[in-house]
Amino acid sequence: MPVEQISRTRLRNSTLGLLLAGGQGERLYPLTRDRAKPAVPFGGIYRIIDFTLSNCVNSGIRKVHILTQYKSISLDRHLALGWRIFNYELGEFIDTIPPQQRTSGGWYRGTADAIFQNIYTLERERPRYVLILSGDHVYKMDYSEMLVAHVEKGADLTIACIEASIEDARRFGVAQVDADNRIIGFEEKPAAPKPLPDDPTKALASMGIYVFNTDSLVRSVVADAKRDSTHDFGKDIIPAMVKADKVYAYNFKDENKKEVKYWRDIGTIDAYWEANMDLVQVSPLFNLYDKDWPIRTHQDQYPPAKTVFADVGPGGRAGMVLQSLVSSGCIISGASVERSILSPDVRVENYSQVTESIIMEGVRIGSWCRLRRCIVDKGVVIPDGAQIGFNRDEDAKRFLVTEKGIAVVPKEAAIGATE
Repeated sequence: MPVEQISRTRLRNSTLGLLLAGGQGERLYPLTRDRAKPAVPFGGIYRIIDFTLSNCVNSGIRKVHILTQYKSISLDRHLALGWRIFNYELGEFIDTIPPQQRTSGGWYRGTADAIFQNIYTLERERPRYVLILSGDHVYKMDYSEMLVAHVEKGADLTIACIEASIEDARRFGVAQVDADNRIIGFEEKPAAPKPLPDDPTKALASMGIYVFNTDSLVRSVVADAKRDSTHDFGKDIIPAMVKADKVYAYNFKDENKKEVKYWRDIGTIDAYWEANMDLVQVSPLFNLYDKDWPIRTHQDQYPPAKTVFADVGPGGRAGMVLQSLVSSGCIISGASVERSILSPDVRVENYSQVTESIIMEGVRIGSWCRLRRCIVDKGVVIPDGAQIGFNRDEDAKRFLVTEKGIAVVPKEAAIGATE
């Protein structure tokens, strides 16, 4: 069907978004010790899930169910405070659905099983298309463009894909396509990804964003439920559909307005830290300031951030911030903050130095502290003179330290001073 004959409003109204937000996020531990992965704070004031939900709103997708499971209380609270923005009388909603145990007595056994256990919801809503999303990626995308491409191709399933290096592609599903972008092969996390025909250094990686015809989705997850499988889209559903149905790749169109496409899978602590550091560059790789594509969140009411004290000569104090994001309620009192992200209600006291670090809400950093390349979770009190990020062996005795040397101080941890 030609694009001019397709009403985008009709497509949006015929689409139900299902956002998978029930994963444990084990590789993000200890940030996921007390919260679901999509609820992990990001960029000072946001939660990771805010980026996917903002994409939905900006794309005109106004019917969204969020499938939760693991330690979801902080996620539920965030959604209730910041995302109850739609009019139910007009058929719009963002709802959370924990495991209903309608089809079994267990938890979700995989991404496909999560959909299977919510077939009742699909029967009630009766959408023509289902947009399946993940709550743990940072990117900007107009999903309505993908819906149009799905209808134009007459597809049963359309998968959003992005070019990735061969090394990076090993962490994702990898698609092989023909000249018409129809997927003719698919492997989940292959040891040797199939390269692009015109570039042996890159492969076509799945972004975990799917548009299904509802009848095709239901048929596939019901068949999968009857098999002994991992009940996973990448491992089971997609390879089976590639053999029997029309499955197409959709090349990711970025709304970030930068030269290089931006999509980050926040799967590990190192990836999480790097994605946050993308925001503090002189020209940030990810644009938070585009009024045409706003990122929505919930924020508590705090006063404006401020710095205290100026340089008064040798031994003097200077409240200084360079190349950093500083949220509301922060006070930098005679301290130095560089290339860092401070969440709301953080206080940094006299003569302390914070560099290339992520400091979460309510953290108190005492005087004469030195923090470098670290993540400090909510509610931590760091005593006077403490040092983190300067002695890997000492840090490892107290905290998790990643391969790239990022020290992670868990939520509300008791921190002792260091020599």
